[in-house]
Amino acid sequence: MENVAVVILNWNGRTWLEKFLPSVVEHSQNAQIVVADNASTDDSIAFLKSQFPAVQIVQNEENGGFAKGYNDALKKVDASFFVLLNSDIEVTANWLEPLHKVMMDPTVAGCQPKVLAYDRKNEFEHAGASGGFMDKNYFPFCRGRLFDVVENDERQYDGETEIFWATGACLMIRADLFHETGGFDEDFFAHMEEIDLCWRLKKMNYRFMVTPTSVVYHVGGGTLSYTSPRKVYLNFRNNLIMIGKNHEGILFPKLFYRLTLDGIAAMRFLVGGQFKNFWSVFKAHMWHHAHLGSILRKRKEIKALSTQFNPKGLYGGSILWAFFFKGIRRFSDLNQRLFK
Repeated sequence: MENVAVVILNWNGRTWLEKFLPSVVEHSQNAQIVVADNASTDDSIAFLKSQFPAVQIVQNEENGGFAKGYNDALKKVDASFFVLLNSDIEVTANWLEPLHKVMMDPTVAGCQPKVLAYDRKNEFEHAGASGGFMDKNYFPFCRGRLFDVVENDERQYDGETEIFWATGACLMIRADLFHETGGFDEDFFAHMEEIDLCWRLKKMNYRFMVTPTSVVYHVGGGTLSYTSPRKVYLNFRNNLIMIGKNHEGILFPKLFYRLTLDGIAAMRFLVGGQFKNFWSVFKAHMWHHAHLGSILRKRKEIKALSTQFNPKGLYGGSILWAFFFKGIRRFSDLNQRLFK
């Protein structure tokens, strides 16, 4: 394989490294393996030096989250292709070869494998499943996962296909494009920064693919629970940042509509007694309003780099309507004619 670096971001994750790094070493013989440490205070570094001396270590000066952590580390990694891999993932034999093969098409900026749940290996995992998509209001979902409902893997999504976004849990991306676009937006800290990056590259007419012949198993929530108020805050805030930067049409009507939908979600949290999650949505909106100027400046910069937008993977319907009003729980039951 041509110059591939598997880069695992670590923060106080010695337990995950001990559990899952052996599978990466065993099944990635032709790739460079790097652990990028986000200023851990546990014994991660000592453990790596003792047990995995062949693994390259890049030590970041601070814990800047997923976005800054990778941005800082990847400046020090020399490779043509980066594979950004969560520390709580078990890889399988020959997992890299199908990913690398699809990247031989120069129009493909990045790709992902099929992501299954580590503890329930017949079930898709929340973060990525079998490829990421986006509805007309910019709610992300996956083949195999709509909101918090995941499907069993019955090989129904085993076809290689173009997607809108590839999961940051296991993302192969061209190193030159990662650097050319400035990498991840560090305002995101963590969550959805990979969707934002994919979106920016699709505005330069690049493509993203899912290659389900490559399979990995993800614990999920290994560093932050999916139900954590902190994650709720980041997801709501970062989705608004992403829309402000990347929406193709007139921005403010779309933004106002999304803020309204967020408000409805916040009220559902409140009625359901999830007071911390209600507060998380409120804080996310306050952050967005305070930083709208900087978001609009980024929007202008992205437009200057844009060439032709590749809309493949956009769903022309509302995933909210399909899920909450029509009761659709499977990706395959969505109106496939609405996909671009």
